[in-house]
Amino acid sequence: MVKYLKQEEKPALAYIDSEGEKSPTVMFLGGFRSDMEGTKATFLESKCLENGNSFIRFDYSGHGISEGNFEEGCISDWADDALRIFDSVTDGPIILVGSSMGGWISLLLALKRPERVHAIIGLAAAPDFTKIMEKKMTEAQKGELNEKGFFALDNDYSDEPYVITKKLIDDGREQCLLDKAIKVSCPVRLIQGKKDTDVHWETADKISQQLTSDDVQVILLDEADHRLSAPEELNVLHETLNSLI
Repeated sequence: MVKYLKQEEKPALAYIDSEGEKSPTVMFLGGFRSDMEGTKATFLESKCLENGNSFIRFDYSGHGISEGNFEEGCISDWADDALRIFDSVTDGPIILVGSSMGGWISLLLALKRPERVHAIIGLAAAPDFTKIMEKKMTEAQKGELNEKGFFALDNDYSDEPYVITKKLIDDGREQCLLDKAIKVSCPVRLIQGKKDTDVHWETADKISQQLTSDDVQVILLDEADHRLSAPEELNVLHETLNSLI
């Protein structure tokens, strides 16, 4: 059943909390322009329910069925959304499972609530992806960004182009993690496909090098792409989660 977290002067956030009798709770953080109805989120929910662990999935503002406009959001806004859900809806130890952009936000969240994050699983985790996006911009896109404040970016996941705003790019620079030590001490597992054309597989190695945790594992899947949603890839995710629980 969908619920809404409402706060004054902030978009209401849609979420689903499936309660179990076991700890830790698992919280799923989706990717850029994705929603909580994705394959990985619903797969994990079913497995957690089978095992008796509570599970939370939600939509960032401007995503899915949450309130807000996507074009008005940025990484710090969506990280704040995750923190609102974390603080208001969950209790006890939490395992964060972050897909793509959600991997970035999971790390930002763990930096703010280190005492409650039990472990992190990054699925094609994409910290600093806006910085990479900025480097790949054409001169025409740079011109549009400066003149109009946004440009349209074609993608493989939607018939409509993504609207990339100057706010997103500027804010992304302020949230970057890979240029310094990431002071996260909990166990971290980074599942990454070697055929991922959106997040290069070496990104997982870079993240592992910056983390201060002494319990970090990179799990490379030779045939997997960015989606990590094939049955055999979901099985790896399930096994990884069980090992952390």
